[in-house]
Amino acid sequence: MSVGARGQRLIGQTTAKNGLWGKVFVFEEVANRKERDDCWLLISGKVGFQVYDVTQFLEDHPGGDEVLLAASGKDATQDFEDVGHSDDARNMMKKYYIGEVDSTTVPPPNKIKPQTYSVTQKDDEPGFLFKILQFLVPLLILGLAFGFQFLGKKEKTEA
Repeated sequence: MSVGARGQRLIGQTTAKNGLWGKVFVFEEVANRKERDDCWLLISGKVGFQVYDVTQFLEDHPGGDEVLLAASGKDATQDFEDVGHSDDARNMMKKYYIGEVDSTTVPPPNKIKPQTYSVTQKDDEPGFLFKILQFLVPLLILGLAFGFQFLGKKEKTEA
């Protein structure tokens, strides 16, 4: 492994992919380039991950520099694709291309664990006794209504 002009660790010499020349980097090196004065993006292409040095583009980015800084240090492919960049934007990327990442140094993507939910009773929720009373009170009222109706009919027949 050799060291490049800016101190980057290189795996190979240079590569030519998609008509662009660049160097081969290890993932860790690209992941550490996430500062305002040194910002690289890692975007997956047809063959592997391409590296773009967008430091000079931070101020000119239509979405603001924070968008690029937030996408640096990780695989920014999904962030890039979600925006729906134009063909002009994709062509503009070529001038920021500096190389690719050796795929053997890229960590596997984090598998998203499904979020588990647990049901707990909150203190402000009615307790068990209150729930029973909610059921029994209407029955009691209904029973009393039928009772008074029955007593009312009985008194009319006696009179």
